Amino acid sequence: MLVVDDLHASIGGTEVLHGLTLEVPDGEVHAVMGPNGSGKSTLAYVLAGRDPYQVTAGRVLYDGADLLAMTPEERAAAGVFLGFQHPVEIPGVPTMYFLRTALNAQRRSRGEEELGPVEFLALVDAKRRLVDMDRTLLDRAVNDGFSGGERKRNEILQMLMLEPRLAVLDETDSGLDIDALRVIAAGVSSLRAPNRSAVLITHHQRLLEHLIPDRVHVLAGGRIVRSGGADLAAELEAHGYAGLDDPGVEAFPVSTATAR
Repeated sequence: MLVVDDLHASIGGTEVLHGLTLEVPDGEVHAVMGPNGSGKSTLAYVLAGRDPYQVTAGRVLYDGADLLAMTPEERAAAGVFLGFQHPVEIPGVPTMYFLRTALNAQRRSRGEEELGPVEFLALVDAKRRLVDMDRTLLDRAVNDGFSGGERKRNEILQMLMLEPRLAVLDETDSGLDIDALRVIAAGVSSLRAPNRSAVLITHHQRLLEHLIPDRVHVLAGGRIVRSGGADLAAELEAHGYAGLDDPGVEAFPVSTATAR
């Protein structure tokens, strides 16, 4: 589904990604872990087409198409979803209106009929229960006065409504307590399917204890320096990231379960 090949990207004239290569097949959930400043959020924003990040070399293929040639709107219509680390408020825009507008815009782009009010209300009610979201929040402006956990629930609700082919979640676990973390993990897990994939960007193993990834990648110094199975996350938790940005340094022993 997703192929990132020798990707170089910069912001403000400073290169952040230095030849990143990553492949996420159909139906798989991959976790990208790494220290602060390693380029994790830059990768997420480049995949979503967010300004002011600039790609200076490399390519990104999404279902065989050139993702970098698409506008952010075209990427969203094609089924790419970005979950922000810090979801923003949209004053004056009711959450229900926002959800219905986004969903029907995507359905139109796929040549599908728009959902009417009754169908939409039934769908949003079913999805909000999956993330344990208070019904009254849907009547408020998007994230207006929401707590951190409520914002993350709202973000995952948007994802559940849109059912993206590729979900890129940038530190969705940031600032969540253990109960909220379980709810968010369950919401993401409910979308697992052979025709959908996800890239989870995280600092810690906490989310991955509830949402077991197919692969774990370590991003350090702007490139993927190690990949392995789910056990790799536990090794990172135990040994940290020290030395991982230097390819010549083995920061911790690599088990046969995590080695390529």
